Amino acid sequence: MDEALLRSLTPTVIGILVRRGADFAAAEDAVQDALVEALRVWPGDPPRDPKGWLVTVAWRKFLDATRSEVSRRRREVLVEAEPAPGPGEAADDTLQMYFLCAHPSLTPASAVALTLRAVGGLTTRQIARAYLVPEATMAQRISRAKRTVEGVRFDRPGDVATVLRVLYLVFNEGYSGDVDLAGEAIRLTRRLAAEIDHEEVAGLLALMLLHHARRPARTGPAGRLVPLAEQDRGLWDTRLIAEGVDILQAALARDRLGEYQAQAAVAALHADARTAGETDWVQIVEWYDELVRLTGSPVARLNRAVAVGEADGPRAGLAALAGLDPALPRHTAVAAYLHERDGDLATAARLYAEAARSASSLPERDHLTRQAARLNARTRG
Repeated sequence: MDEALLRSLTPTVIGILVRRGADFAAAEDAVQDALVEALRVWPGDPPRDPKGWLVTVAWRKFLDATRSEVSRRRREVLVEAEPAPGPGEAADDTLQMYFLCAHPSLTPASAVALTLRAVGGLTTRQIARAYLVPEATMAQRISRAKRTVEGVRFDRPGDVATVLRVLYLVFNEGYSGDVDLAGEAIRLTRRLAAEIDHEEVAGLLALMLLHHARRPARTGPAGRLVPLAEQDRGLWDTRLIAEGVDILQAALARDRLGEYQAQAAVAALHADARTAGETDWVQIVEWYDELVRLTGSPVARLNRAVAVGEADGPRAGLAALAGLDPALPRHTAVAAYLHERDGDLATAARLYAEAARSASSLPERDHLTRQAARLNARTRG
């Protein structure tokens, strides 16, 4: 049983049902029922045309689900339009599904969950485990999202930026649960890049690949966080790095710079350095200048302060940090790092301990706590 094939066909079949009169929620439910039927039937009797089989079975599931006395007349019309077994429609509705799942009326969390369910083909249980929430909670979130987008027309122009933001959020969720959300985000973004010729789609894919290439070196024994400067670069995936750089270079050549291309350029400069000491921090600062110009993002300004501290010294980095909101996530940790590099170990230790108390993950909290303990030991010694 080729589950990857089933997953890849899901958005196309949903789109066909929607165009034939089903609303999105009913189409999605019908296709999921058809997938369950495929898992039962195909191992012993694989169809010659998987997509045609799914369209036929899903349509029948939809009709069964909507059968009632009140809808009899409408149902008879729909039965006449039932597609015959055989080759399905040639159109691929995956791209339309991306735009529907990233509808602006959805919250980011709901958009991510709906994308994983409808486009990624993950089960509600898998998504719930990935987000470490009860399955019932995730089912309610997905159901609300489906109700929100019911009746949205597929022929409305989509917002690529919103789709990319959703995929970026999926990637940043990381690697928790039994579903590798970072790997799933890369898979989804590859599919999007195959369907739409857009430099920022390429930029996001390059960014994901370049960051994912460092994954094997990011944690040490017992899941300890390993900072970039201390990572064993021999563990980095050079194949992913080469692919990411090639995709990025092709996108940059189009001379329509966007935020994901700029972020990918920073990641490429890190990947290009054989050692931490060889990192071209001056160029990284320049790319962060571009990113700040494009987005005005406080997070980009925070990362720029770190780069300035490396390129021009810790006091320059602290000066760049001074104009930012101290409540910004990671602000205190960055301040601790720059104070340590400036030789103010007592202040750095205090700030590391403060940052640990507000850390968003257990590995990050443990890392910051160890940094504080290390500097306290040095000041006492």
